[in-house]
Amino acid sequence: MKTVLSSEWLKLRSVTSTFHTIGAAALTVLLGIAWTLYVAALADERGTLRAAAPEQGFLPLVQMSLALLGVLAITSEYATGMIRTALITVPKRSTLFLAKAGIVAAVTFVAANLILLLTYATSRLLANGRHLGFNQVSFTDELPTLLASGLSVTALALVGLGLGTAMRSTAGAIMSVVALLFVLPGVATYLPAPWNTRIATFLLPNLVPQMAGERLSSRLGEGFLPPWAALVVLLAYPLVALTVGYYQLKRTDA
Repeated sequence: MKTVLSSEWLKLRSVTSTFHTIGAAALTVLLGIAWTLYVAALADERGTLRAAAPEQGFLPLVQMSLALLGVLAITSEYATGMIRTALITVPKRSTLFLAKAGIVAAVTFVAANLILLLTYATSRLLANGRHLGFNQVSFTDELPTLLASGLSVTALALVGLGLGTAMRSTAGAIMSVVALLFVLPGVATYLPAPWNTRIATFLLPNLVPQMAGERLSSRLGEGFLPPWAALVVLLAYPLVALTVGYYQLKRTDA
């Protein structure tokens, strides 16, 4: 297993798409700096204001970028035919798939948390004591949200890996991730009450605040999942996607 993990790590860092997707996610730091400077300038004019925290406002960029990393980790192998070589080298498909999922999870978890923490740190430093709303809360209080955000990115990357394995299509897997992240939550807001809140509570983007013990947006209402239940639902997304992906990998030829 150690050899397979080393091989998967080598493959992931040898393709340029890995660095492109992590680089796209890292743009969050620059966007956070620009956002903080902008709202700081407004605060200098108005005295005080309440702005969104950049690490939360730009979280979808991190989620989408690293979900693409998960998709490309497998679909690039199907596109180049490398998956055949991998299956000859490691005939046991469960070992290969588990190793690939483990490397994708480790890389995206570390990258996401570093990016979010750096965005958090630079924005608070640039705020420089101004009352911007997002810098009025201590790091200890913000930590659950930061950890939940990083975990959501990892979950989405594994969802991308599972869907990419099942569909063998980069475009199809990306469209599915976009639907989970943006389309379904938007549709849920237009459902009649109380179904809008009930359904939205279980959708992936709304799990992060619930895991941190926060309420959902006022439009959706309070939500009813305690943090542990929101975590279970979040983990169910990659579990289902990876199960479907492994089933397709096992039953079909490369």
